[in-house]
Amino acid sequence: LPLLLKATLLRLASGSYRPFYNGFYYNHIMNDNEDGQDKVDYFNGAKLVVETSKDPVYSYNGANVTLPCHYHYEPDLGPKRKIRIKWSKLRDDYTKEQDVLVAIGKTYMAFGDFKGRAHIHQASRHEASLVISDVHLKDDGKYRCEVIDGLEDESDVVDLRLQGIVFPYQPPRGQYRLNFHEAEQVCQDQGAILANFNQLFQAWSEGLDWCNAGWLADGTVQYPIRLPRKPCGGVHLAPGIRSYGPRHRHLHRFDAFCFSSALKGEVFYLDRLAGMTLEEAKQSCQDAGAEIARVGQLYSAWKFLGLDRCSAGWLADGSVRYPIVTPRANCGPAEPGVRSFGFPSKGRFGVFCYRER
Repeated sequence: LPLLLKATLLRLASGSYRPFYNGFYYNHIMNDNEDGQDKVDYFNGAKLVVETSKDPVYSYNGANVTLPCHYHYEPDLGPKRKIRIKWSKLRDDYTKEQDVLVAIGKTYMAFGDFKGRAHIHQASRHEASLVISDVHLKDDGKYRCEVIDGLEDESDVVDLRLQGIVFPYQPPRGQYRLNFHEAEQVCQDQGAILANFNQLFQAWSEGLDWCNAGWLADGTVQYPIRLPRKPCGGVHLAPGIRSYGPRHRHLHRFDAFCFSSALKGEVFYLDRLAGMTLEEAKQSCQDAGAEIARVGQLYSAWKFLGLDRCSAGWLADGSVRYPIVTPRANCGPAEPGVRSFGFPSKGRFGVFCYRER
C-alpha cells in the first residue's frame, strides 16, 4: 500500500494526468496562450460582477425570448478575456435542475430539450445573454447566468414567465380521479401542462376561485379560494391558496390545474342548423383545414384573443363549452369565463376548431 500511494503521488506531481473532463478542459484549452503552452491563473485583484434583469422577462408559447445577462470587472480589465458562460434552469428553491447551455468564446453547446433552441447573444462587450427560440410551456421558470474567468466565478438569476392562463380540469369520469401522472397527461392532452405554484397564485390574484383540490407540477395538491366558505376550508380562514402539501403521486387522486399560454393560431366556431355529433364536429374542423380545439386552446383564445361566443361547442376531449367575455342574458353567470356543459353522451352542438396561422 505505501508503494502504491507513493507511485500515485509521483504521478500527480508530474502533471502528466489530464484534468477532469466535463465537456471542456479547464487547463489545456481554457487557460492556455493559444500556443500550446499552459498558463497559470492568478487572482488579479479585479472583481467580476454579473448582472441580469431584476424584473421578470415575459414571453409566450412559440415566441423567441432573450434573457439578458452582462458582466464586467471592477476595475475594468480592458480587452475582453476568454471566459466560460453557463446557463442553468433552476427549481423554485434555486437548486440546479438542468443544464441549458455552456459556451467558450464562439463555441457553445445546448443540452436536452434546449438543443437547437438556445444560443448565446453577444452583441456588445461583456454580454452573455441567452436566446431561447420557439419557447415551450415548460420553459417557464428561473435561469442562472454563470460567468467563469479562471478562479473567478459569479452568477445572477433571471425569471422567465410565460403569459398564460390556469384552468381546473376534471376528466369525463368525474371529480378526484387523477393521480399525479394521469394529471400530467390530461393537461398535455388539452394543449397545456400542469401549472406551478406561481402560476396558480397569479391566477388566484386575478380572480380564480375553485373549491376542488388539484395537482400542481411539484407534486403538491392545492386550490385557490377568493371567497371563504364552509366547504372550502371554513369561513374563518382568510382568502388564499389552500394546500394539502405533497401527496403520493401514484396512490392519491385529485383534479388537475393546467396552464396554457397564448396561441400561435386561431380558434373559430362552426355550426350546422341541426347541430353535430362529436364525430361530425371533428370532421367539420378537418374539412375547414383545422382540428377540433382542445380545452387549453379555448381558454387561451378566451383570455388572449377575446373569443366571446354564446353558443356551445364540442371540444377534443368530448366536453361541450363556450367562452364569454361580456356576460349577458341567457349566457350563464354574471362573470366572464368559460362555461361547461360537461361531457354529454348525446346531443348535437356546434364545434370550436383550431387552426395554425
